[in-house]
Amino acid sequence: MTATFGKLEHETLTLEPGLTVVEAPNEWGKSTWCAFLCAMLYGLDTRAKSTKGALADKERYAPWSGSPMEGRLEVQWQGRNITVERRTRGRVPLGEFRAYETDSGIPVPELTAANCGERLTGAEQSVFRRAGFIRLADLPVTQDETLRRRLRELVTTGDESGETARLEQSLRELRNRCRYNRSGLLPQAEEQRRLLEEKQAELERLSGERENVTHRLEELERERKALENHLAALAYAEAGRVAALRREAQNALELAAARRETLERLAPNAEEARRKLDELQALREEWRVLRLERERLQKQGTTPPAFRAASPGKHLEQDIARYERLKPLPLLAGIAALTAWMAGVALLVWGKWVWGGIAVGLGVLALAGALLSLISCKSLERDYGSRETEQWRREQEKSLRARRLEERSRLLRQRGEALWGDRLPEEAEADWRQDLELSRDLEDARREEARCRAHLEALGEVRQSQTPESEDSLTLSREETETALEEARREQHRLQNLLGQYQGRMETLGSAGRLETELERVNGRIQALEDTYAALNVALDTLNRAQQELQRRFAPRITRRAGELLETLTGGRYDRLSWGEDFSLTAGALGEDTQRGVLWRSDGTADQLHLALRLAVAEELTPEAPLILDDALVRFDDTRLEAALRLLQEEAEHRQVILFTCQSREKETLARTRRE
Repeated sequence: MTATFGKLEHETLTLEPGLTVVEAPNEWGKSTWCAFLCAMLYGLDTRAKSTKGALADKERYAPWSGSPMEGRLEVQWQGRNITVERRTRGRVPLGEFRAYETDSGIPVPELTAANCGERLTGAEQSVFRRAGFIRLADLPVTQDETLRRRLRELVTTGDESGETARLEQSLRELRNRCRYNRSGLLPQAEEQRRLLEEKQAELERLSGERENVTHRLEELERERKALENHLAALAYAEAGRVAALRREAQNALELAAARRETLERLAPNAEEARRKLDELQALREEWRVLRLERERLQKQGTTPPAFRAASPGKHLEQDIARYERLKPLPLLAGIAALTAWMAGVALLVWGKWVWGGIAVGLGVLALAGALLSLISCKSLERDYGSRETEQWRREQEKSLRARRLEERSRLLRQRGEALWGDRLPEEAEADWRQDLELSRDLEDARREEARCRAHLEALGEVRQSQTPESEDSLTLSREETETALEEARREQHRLQNLLGQYQGRMETLGSAGRLETELERVNGRIQALEDTYAALNVALDTLNRAQQELQRRFAPRITRRAGELLETLTGGRYDRLSWGEDFSLTAGALGEDTQRGVLWRSDGTADQLHLALRLAVAEELTPEAPLILDDALVRFDDTRLEAALRLLQEEAEHRQVILFTCQSREKETLARTRRE
């Protein structure tokens, strides 16, 4: 079953032969599936109106998504796989019906929107709902005239006291003296009168009847020839239709094969194109990462020219070591120069001209060394753009990163040129994507060719048929034509026999005068016998009406079978069950002197009473229809649940049984039972 129905949106439920247990939580859609199954079998009552206390099915099960209500039912029926579809037509939910053979798509004309459910289940909708469709909410069997009629057709049982039977026997014996089939006084007299009247009437009508029969035989002969010609025309048309379908299928197969061959020539290696596209995507991602790294490097500032020209590694470390050595020298040399000058001035004042000159010279040399050290430090600071040696190392790292980025950029360009060659990347990508599309088209073409070949094989060979002998004006189907032709042949045979009988009967008739005298005498005797017979009929009719009022209307074997099932369900506790005319149930347990109604029993026992009756009614009225139970066992205790499942397993040996439940007990019990 596939349904767009209520909360179900394109949902599918697959059921197995025998006993199927569908375990699902509340609000999963179990009752909706049950309602959907009934709607697919018997249609939806679009004339029903919602009331204050209940919604009509067309409103209650309108799809929640707003989609049109529709569904598909796949069944096995009479050895065939049949698909039944119903969909919304205009504003009529499930107003469009279609039934066809699942494998071939050939329509199934014997299934219509009106009779689908009755043909598949063997019962009218109201009987199926009350017999084979068991839900917890309406487990009791309620009254319905159709159900009454089916049960009444099955068998009835009367009062067992014997008084009515003896009275009826006495009246019948008296009446049989007057009339009993063809025996008795009245039938004998009537037979004499009938023979006399027939002889009189036959003398007048046999000639006319013979003429009418002859005329009818001529009409039947013309009708038979027309039907045979129509049958030949249908066969000829069917052969033409199949031939046209085969031509169309053959053309479609040839076109599909040609397209497949063309694409096989054009389609390249799909894996190679997909690999190149992946590699192109990877290159683009690497370019994007490289571009982001460049942007981050540019935001960190520009490297000084001298630093950019410097060699990485040991040169930087040598410059840092030299700078660290030279950095304190200007201050130390300046202090030394100042000290030497002060000492020289003091020596000159004291008259030590030689030593004073030497001290002044040393001060000049110290000052020159300070200037040279200062110039070297300033040169390094200018080259590296900072006085901080750590900054020199960071600038070196930036320089190295810039060189690595340039190297990665060069390698990416080489990979790209090797990948797309002389084309632009966009052109190469478009070509590769076109190659992939051609490969997908090739796969589609192969699948289409296989589908066309399977369709051509399914059509089979074209049967040879002869052209009809004359113009055909009939519009009957093949089945209708074959039925009408068979009836016409049977009618011809019957009338030919009748014509021979007429001829022989006319030869055995007597004279009209003698027949008239004998007829008057017989009529007088018949009148007296009819008065007596009429009085006896009145008495018997009165007795029959009284007896019908006393008869129980429903099948005693249903009651017996329901009692047997109840005894099994309850482990032998309840061994008596009665079913009243108003469909009420009473049952008696061991140790109870009287039977009590359902209201005296527990809810679980009441469910078991009603389930026993439901199963018995289903065995009699719907023996081949599926048996559907919706949460019907939820109030059974474990022992009676196990007994109920055994009964359902026995029932599933000759019919499909579907049990919807919101509990896990059923599956667990079945599993334990199978292990045991």
